[in-house]
Amino acid sequence: MTTPSFLTRRHRKQLKDFTLQLLLTADHRQSARDSQRETQRERESTPRTERDVSSWSSERLRQLLLAIRVEGSEGICQLTDVSKLDGEASINNRKGKLIFFYEWQLRAGWLGTSRSGVKFRGTIEVSNLSDENDTDDLDITASLCKDQPNTSLLDLMKKSGVQEVRRVLGEYVHQLKSEFSQGMILPTATATGPTPTPPQNKKNQIKTSKTQISPASRCSSSPAPDPAGVRIPTCSFSLRETFLTSADELYRTFINQEFVQVFTRSAAAVDGRRGGKFQLLDGSVSGEFTQLVPDKKIGMRWRFRTWPSEHFATISLQLEERGDETELRMECRGVPSAEEDSTREGWTRFYFQAIKQTFGY
Repeated sequence: MTTPSFLTRRHRKQLKDFTLQLLLTADHRQSARDSQRETQRERESTPRTERDVSSWSSERLRQLLLAIRVEGSEGICQLTDVSKLDGEASINNRKGKLIFFYEWQLRAGWLGTSRSGVKFRGTIEVSNLSDENDTDDLDITASLCKDQPNTSLLDLMKKSGVQEVRRVLGEYVHQLKSEFSQGMILPTATATGPTPTPPQNKKNQIKTSKTQISPASRCSSSPAPDPAGVRIPTCSFSLRETFLTSADELYRTFINQEFVQVFTRSAAAVDGRRGGKFQLLDGSVSGEFTQLVPDKKIGMRWRFRTWPSEHFATISLQLEERGDETELRMECRGVPSAEEDSTREGWTRFYFQAIKQTFGY
C-alpha cells in the first residue's frame, strides 16, 4: 500500500497505525474462527451421553428410607411414609469421564412406640442431599408433629434415627455411582481397554451387616459373556440367616405374591410355580423360579434391572427347620463383580431383614 506524497508526517503515522490495527483485527478474527471450528470438531468427535435417573432415584430413596427402624431404651421408631421427595438425578459422560448430578429435598414421617405402648408421630427432613455435599455435611432434622407431647423418643430419632438416615443416603449415592456406571462410557475407535469405573468415596461405602457371610467371595475365572458380546467378570457368595418360624411359612413367604408385596412394601408380580416369573420392588428385580421343593429349596434365575441386558445370577435357597426356627442358606452365583457388594447388601436388607421386621420372624 503506497502513501500519497501530499500527506504530512503526522497523517502518514496515523494512516500506518490504522492499517496495522486493521491487520491485527483481521488476524484476531481469523484466529477466533479457527478456535471455534476446532472446538466444534472436538465436540463432534467426543463421545457424550446423558441418562436421567430421577425415577430410579426416587424409588430407591423411598425404599431405603421406609426400611429404617431404630430401637433404644426409650422404645422403637420406624419411618412410615415419605411425604416429600423433590429433586432430580442424572449422569453425564463427558470425554470418557462420568459426572453424577443429584439434588433432593426429603421429608418422611416416623412413628414411635414407647416401652409403655404409647405412640408418637413426627417427621424427619433433609434439605440438601446433592452432589455438592458429602453425607457428613447433610442437614437432617428430626422433630415431633405439632399436636404431639414431648417424649424421649425424639432424642432417639435425633441420635440413632438421624444417623441411620445419613447412612442410607450414603448407600443411595454409592448405588447410584456403582449401578449406573456400566454402559455410560462410550467406546471410541481406538479404545481397547476396559471401561473405567468411578472412584468410590470411602464415606459412602456400604457397611457389612450382621448376616453370616462366607469367608471370601469367589470370582469366576471364565467371565460370562452377555448377548452384546461383552465379557462380564462374575462372583459368587453365600449368606446364612435364621428365622423364628417354620420352614413351611418361610417357603411361602418367598413364593407367595401377597407375602412378597407386604415385606417389600411395593407392588409385585409373583407366579409361584416352577418356570413362573416374578417381578418386585417396582420392577427393579425380576427373574423366574427354576426349582421349587416345598419347604426345602427354592432355585431361581435373578437379576437387577441395571445389570447388563439379559444377564441373570443363579440363586439357591436351602431351608432347614430346627425346632422353632428355620435356617436359610443362600448360594448366589454369576453376580457381576462390580455389583457384588450391592447385591449382598440388597438381599440382606430387602429380603432377610425386611421379612423379619414385617412378620416378626
